[in-house]
Amino acid sequence: MKVKVNQEACIGCGACLAIAEELFEINEDGVSQTKVDVVPEDKKDKAKEAIESCPTGAIQEAE
Repeated sequence: MKVKVNQEACIGCGACLAIAEELFEINEDGVSQTKVDVVPEDKKDKAKEAIESCPTGAIQEAE
């Protein structure tokens, strides 16, 4: 599983960090970005929770 952040849609609220700080970080522009290319198997539930919790829908599962 891969995830991506649409940085134009991200408002930098930090919800994804609160859920999965091992997968996301806030960059120098104040918006979220992924820290990993591929989500580890044991973190998939956290990634899905972050996707569902993003208030702007900026986090999506990537192919």
